[in-house]
Amino acid sequence: MSPFTGSAARTARWEHVRVEIDDGVATVTLARPDKLNALTFGAYADLRDLLAELSRERAVRALVLAGEGRGFCSGGDVDEIIGATLAMDTAQLLDFNRMTGQVVRAIRECPFPVIAAVHGVAAGAGAVLALASDFRVADPTARFAFLFTRVGLSGGDMGAAYLLPRVVGLGHATRLLMLGEPVRAPEAERIGLISEMAEDGGADQAAQALARRLADGPALAHAQTKALLTAELDMPLAAAVELDASTQALLMNGADYAEFHAAFTEKRPPKWQGR
Repeated sequence: MSPFTGSAARTARWEHVRVEIDDGVATVTLARPDKLNALTFGAYADLRDLLAELSRERAVRALVLAGEGRGFCSGGDVDEIIGATLAMDTAQLLDFNRMTGQVVRAIRECPFPVIAAVHGVAAGAGAVLALASDFRVADPTARFAFLFTRVGLSGGDMGAAYLLPRVVGLGHATRLLMLGEPVRAPEAERIGLISEMAEDGGADQAAQALARRLADGPALAHAQTKALLTAELDMPLAAAVELDASTQALLMNGADYAEFHAAFTEKRPPKWQGR
């Protein structure tokens, strides 16, 4: 995302999510624990706009997406979203579904790694938010469920049919999206849906540790690696290799590359500048 913006001021307070930033690590918490952090129209919009704002500011080097209470996120709120969409016309429904997809695009396109800290349920849209993240750190209570066919909709919601086969393979993705059955932590780890298994109750802490490690590292290198992972998913090899070459040439002319050499020569840890 471009860092250039117009006259829009930084948002002072987000109504539907809790945001904390500490030395380059942003923690975004879904905070409706009484509803298992079910998403509302406002929550989707806040996530979309927050990620865009943080991307422009360039002050965040890693982001943890977490859920308060007994679970990560139970998906779209049945009363506030499903009930409301039954009264919408096609144009309104298209606008809503595009917005939910924009949240996933924002997660994939923001210039910093996103770590989902998953405990308890990650269902429906909540499962897709975790799927879209760069890392999924989960504890043994985690269970993922792509429930869209269970409510009579396509399993390919919010980019799930694009992302899930690339994470777990076509066979597993077909089963998970078609049947909507929950996948508990041990199986999720086995098929690659979980990046790191934390101790019981330790998903948030492990995600923060990973975020700190990433934030203390070479931010520009991380941003470019993330961009290439997304861009090259659909590229032929020749185009991917050429894009890799161009990216490396740019980074080899950067401050962090020179800093690594100086630190190696002086036998000290590098002082990454993110440029």
